[in-house]
Amino acid sequence: MTSTVCSADTFKIRPDGPDAERLGIQQGYPVCPQALTRPECRVGTWSANDQVANHSVVRASAQPLQLPTRVGAPPILYRWGFSGKTLDDFMAETKTTGLIVLKEGQVVAERYQYDRRPDMRFRSFSMAKTFTAMLVGIAQDKGMIRSLDDKAADYWPEISASAYGQTRIRNLLRMASGVPFRELYTWTPDDDIWVWGRVLNLPENRMRPEKIVEYLNTKTTREVEQGLRFKYATIETEILGRVLTRATGMSISQLTEEWLWKPMGAEYEARWLLAGTDQGEGTGGSFNATLRDYARFGVLLANDGQRDGVSVIPRQFLLDATDPARQPMAFRPRVATPGPGYGYQTWLMPFKERTFALQGIHGQHIFVQPKSGIVMVQTSVNDQASGRQDMRPYQMRDALWAGILKSLGGASD
Repeated sequence: MTSTVCSADTFKIRPDGPDAERLGIQQGYPVCPQALTRPECRVGTWSANDQVANHSVVRASAQPLQLPTRVGAPPILYRWGFSGKTLDDFMAETKTTGLIVLKEGQVVAERYQYDRRPDMRFRSFSMAKTFTAMLVGIAQDKGMIRSLDDKAADYWPEISASAYGQTRIRNLLRMASGVPFRELYTWTPDDDIWVWGRVLNLPENRMRPEKIVEYLNTKTTREVEQGLRFKYATIETEILGRVLTRATGMSISQLTEEWLWKPMGAEYEARWLLAGTDQGEGTGGSFNATLRDYARFGVLLANDGQRDGVSVIPRQFLLDATDPARQPMAFRPRVATPGPGYGYQTWLMPFKERTFALQGIHGQHIFVQPKSGIVMVQTSVNDQASGRQDMRPYQMRDALWAGILKSLGGASD
């Protein structure tokens, strides 16, 4: 294995961070399975989730992509309110566990808090969705998925009775099935993502994949016709993952390793957490990788899916996934939501220059601006799952990203 070599100014680790007592510093940041509801479990678990969950391994590349330090990079500065701030200010004021900034594949800054380290695998949460989408694009390019306008049930006929089964793959990529789904992150019975999680992981459902089919086949109605509206629903990504395995005859872990992880030059092994019901990878939010390898994936996306001139992700699919101009109007920025638009399992930021993001609950992000070659990766343990519940961490992240773009010569308008 190789390692990124960084200067003391570029690379920093601190043993504590904001609210460290509540986040478990006295217990050594324990790894425990109740991290969604117990703050003291979050730091430890979300950087070692494979210690408490069934998982599969994604092996690293024999030729890792080098991430050299960028010599002579200017300091990163940003505005928050009426004050000028530095990157270290941002770390001191947010529950960020890891942060890395790159320009043209070179490391400008790398930070860790709460005694996290570069070899730790941080949970992606919904950043995994974009990995899943890219695998769909590669499968289509290889002819294993004939068309994005095929229906899910064309590859998974057991769910043909459901509205999901009759949804086109393209509309699942855009989260546009029209099937009702409430993703509240309250982890209560009225929260459909909680209900879906129980279908996947209840002990009595273990090794009973028919339970997934039975549940999906109860979903027979739509609020609107498919393809007309974006509505965030992790279940649609989970269906895509199972369509992929049936279309290719390979597991998601095998596909990730052979089609993405090794070709892009990952330095460390990754992990997919597995659902107990069917042993399927949690394509909606259960990938785990190091900060630097997330950064390598961001670099791959910034380079239009190429590494050293070799295509890893089909360029046209990647543009279809990430270019707002290629989306139907209903999925563009400031239309799909008051802020970002939504492409293929990827958030489209409201910038004049193509800028997109992978996002996960509790503050996981990869921001990419291809033309400027700027990539930012952040992992966090925010108190609340989403911006709907607490906007402040997201507003601070947006301010930092704008400052990074301005500091490093990107397009921030």
